[in-house]
Amino acid sequence: MPLARRVHDEFVALLGAADVIDDPVRARAYECDGLTGSRVVPELVLLPRTADDVAGCVRICARHRVPFVARGAGTGLSGGALPVADGVVIGLNRLNRVLEVDPENRRAVLEPGVTNLEITAAAAPHGLYYAPDPSSQQVCTIGGNVAENSGGAHCLKYGFTTNHVLSMEVVLPDGSQVTLGTDSAEQQGPDLRGVFLGSEGTLGIVTAVTVRLLRTPEVMRTLLADFPSVAAGGQVVSDIVAAGIVPAAVEMMDALAIEAAEGATGAGYSLDTPAALVVELDGTVEECEEQFALVKEICDRHGCTRLHIAGSPEERANIWRGRKAAFAAVGRISPDYIVQDGVVPRTRLAEVLERIEEMSSAAGLRVANVFHAGDGNLHPLVLFSDAEGQTERAEHLSAQIAELCVEMGGSLSGEHGIGTDKACSMPTMFGEDDLAVMDRVRAGFDPDHICNPGKLLPTPRLCGEKPGRYRPHPLEEAGLIERL
Repeated sequence: MPLARRVHDEFVALLGAADVIDDPVRARAYECDGLTGSRVVPELVLLPRTADDVAGCVRICARHRVPFVARGAGTGLSGGALPVADGVVIGLNRLNRVLEVDPENRRAVLEPGVTNLEITAAAAPHGLYYAPDPSSQQVCTIGGNVAENSGGAHCLKYGFTTNHVLSMEVVLPDGSQVTLGTDSAEQQGPDLRGVFLGSEGTLGIVTAVTVRLLRTPEVMRTLLADFPSVAAGGQVVSDIVAAGIVPAAVEMMDALAIEAAEGATGAGYSLDTPAALVVELDGTVEECEEQFALVKEICDRHGCTRLHIAGSPEERANIWRGRKAAFAAVGRISPDYIVQDGVVPRTRLAEVLERIEEMSSAAGLRVANVFHAGDGNLHPLVLFSDAEGQTERAEHLSAQIAELCVEMGGSLSGEHGIGTDKACSMPTMFGEDDLAVMDRVRAGFDPDHICNPGKLLPTPRLCGEKPGRYRPHPLEEAGLIERL
């Protein structure tokens, strides 16, 4: 009997039978996150309702060494919430309360199941908002944002999740409950808040988060500009930053991404342009007017073929609706796709995109590009058809693109994390000593390796297997061997 099944009754005694899913059919809803190419059905799914419930579940797991994986909305794109076959999934979507909004100190306290956009909705009546804004902000949760150190379109000016989280209440892998960080920016001793944030669920489970809120800007100015090439748009980005302007956001989409997004939203993007740039400035009226004029001049200098300025909040929202729909909209032009994530120096954007085009041609697959141009965070979407046997080629190309980013002086991930998707690529970015130190830090929190095992760091078993989705060996299918 699988280990998790042996302690089934302990979970039921803690949570009640209704909050323990032991039916494999129902558990299949938790078999993957947004990286749908990898799937594992967990033995049990636990649905705690309070932080104490979460701690109780983890204590049972620790006592019996049952592996567990925390899961929020399941919108992650790196396999970070992939279950363990003989373990449990601890779902956090029922811990979804906004516990406090403190406008005087500009902060909010949230349970991990609160969605990113709900934070701003709760803060808006006080003239405040929460800055990090992933494209999935309508559905992704703050717990997942903390796990992945998520960013978004406006991270160029305002930073990532780590820049906006003051403290966290956390359940460690032994079931103990601790607070990391403080309600102010100052703290004594090691920055355990910083260690935990972005650790992809491998060091424990967040049960409450205190975030920093910002004052809503006096004015926001947004433009959508078309260019004859991605290189021209990239040069605009470099020149804007060189001019001393730090936009709230600078986003770029290529022709394939525009085709998909416009087909899905009708947001007004040009279908005949090789590249489109979204630039947003915010601040005081005087500051925005002066910088906006300079941005328009830079766009014209680099051959802008169409420039549309949002004349109302509704038009601004429409431009962003088109950009933020891009990932999901790609499903309109391809039956399957992989969303990759990597970072390159902003000055090498054009060079990297040219290399990606060469690699996609060699693989015989299309790649749509959507990216946070201001900080060089690429999101290439590798388009393929599983029905036509293209999956392995697509996964190989996706890994090649991630490793190309490292080759170009960048990083394997900007905000989607490493998870299971890029664990085997970690040695391209880090040496053996670096990885050993990371593993020791992880073991300091989780000596039994039961907390989200198999993620982030490469292991001999993981990297010795053939990359891509698991396909049984013929002897396994014949019942002659078992996969351990």
